Amino acid sequence: MKTTMLVGNAILVGVLGLAFSTSAMAETAWQKAHPRRTEVNQRLANQDRRINKEVKEGEITKQQAHGLHKQDRQIRQEERDMASQNNGHITKSEKKVLNQQENSVSKEIGK
Repeated sequence: MKTTMLVGNAILVGVLGLAFSTSAMAETAWQKAHPRRTEVNQRLANQDRRINKEVKEGEITKQQAHGLHKQDRQIRQEERDMASQNNGHITKSEKKVLNQQENSVSKEIGK
């Protein structure tokens, strides 16, 4: 089970890394069409990297990291659910709600 979760997290990190490493490259058409979703997802990818770094440096346990990753996955799912109700877009107020949730998780990283 732990191996499966580690592999799953590694795949997620790789996918998110590839999906959001475009900051040095031109924006994709999807990113241009969905700037709010792009911002939310880039923050989630950044938090994912921060969590993994904290584990690697021994500042948080793997169990704590698992809980933080779980919270981030829930935020990501909520972002998808919100977008599905508005032709693939999220509103400014929805982005604000998601950013507040991300801020809460961010404060927990490295406590």
